[in-house]
Amino acid sequence: MIRDAEDADWPAIYPFFIEIVAAGHSYAYPEDLTLDQARGLWMEAPPGRTVVAVDGSTVLGSAKMGPNRPGRGAHVATASFIVDPAHGGRGVGRHLGEHVVDWARRSGYRSIQFNAVVETNEVAVRLWRSLGFEVLATVPEAFDHPEHGLVGLHVMFLGLAGPVAPAES
Repeated sequence: MIRDAEDADWPAIYPFFIEIVAAGHSYAYPEDLTLDQARGLWMEAPPGRTVVAVDGSTVLGSAKMGPNRPGRGAHVATASFIVDPAHGGRGVGRHLGEHVVDWARRSGYRSIQFNAVVETNEVAVRLWRSLGFEVLATVPEAFDHPEHGLVGLHVMFLGLAGPVAPAES
């Protein structure tokens, strides 16, 4: 089940949030974030939204979503995802991804843009491609991976408003 995150969920999210950040494979957040600092980065205020995927009372993963930019960029959504490594391989990331795409469509966003998908995060790249996202560009050497060194960050995109008409010349 996926539901809106509540303040009471944060103590269950924080341990796997900080574990994922410390692993250094997918997020460029500082590794020494306190409980409150990390909460400020993950728990979105409106018009954003944070959700949790739960099995009973166990939080399996979380996603945060909202406008990619304010003002004239607010018609494009963005999102970030974390799945507790103890619950990986159960389809939690896919369910969260599908939830975000559906939410963005229902909320009237024209598209979704992921600003920084680490190119060596093959599981995430494969998942987003399977949901229809495409890599628009890769910023070379933009992420310092602990095993691979400097690797690229993909900018990934999914249109939600149907095909875009080609520009006339």
